[in-house]
Amino acid sequence: MFIDKSMTKDVIAVSPQMSILEARDIMVQKGIRHLPVVSEGDILVGILTDRDLRAAMPSVILSEAEKADGVKRLAGITVQDIMTADPVTVSPAQTLEDALLLMERHKVGAFPVVDLDGRLRGIISVRDLMRAFVTVLGLRTPGVLIGIVVDDKLGQMKKIVDAISELGVSFGSVLVARVWEEGKRAVFPYLLTNNVARVKKHLLEKGFTLLDPMEWCLDQVPKK
Repeated sequence: MFIDKSMTKDVIAVSPQMSILEARDIMVQKGIRHLPVVSEGDILVGILTDRDLRAAMPSVILSEAEKADGVKRLAGITVQDIMTADPVTVSPAQTLEDALLLMERHKVGAFPVVDLDGRLRGIISVRDLMRAFVTVLGLRTPGVLIGIVVDDKLGQMKKIVDAISELGVSFGSVLVARVWEEGKRAVFPYLLTNNVARVKKHLLEKGFTLLDPMEWCLDQVPKK
């Protein structure tokens, strides 16, 4: 899954010379939290976030007179004064998985997407990633998620697929994760059926160990 297929292409960008008050109004009116900052020719030079704006605004603990004075001073502050210059970017040819890992590493909610010449082509945000993965995982189609614990070895997935397919049940998607026991994996099929009881009964008869998906916990995953 490539970024250029899921990114927001109709992206709103601002110039470095724009007042931060004007930039704030754009964020509020458009309901967005990130504004790429571009120079002539759409060359990316920075990114402005709602966090940057909040940090620049007068504190709520100030007096009304101090707040009013602070707002007056804000009128002379431009985007380039508070933006993050040279932000981390991604290319249209990278994958959604790349973007997800980078967001986790850098603790940010969006990346500008630029081409090889540094020109802004779009923006990829957590919202875009969620929309893409909801579509890929088939979550818009009514179904049920079940959990199955298996040994971490080849052939286990085929056994699960074969067992469920015997019942004529279709798969929306399948996720695989580690579980807290070393050498084990948790397989989470999203099944397009409302009669999950017969599926579970069939899997138990086949010798599978079931896991309530609600019991899977990141904190219990074996640490490296």
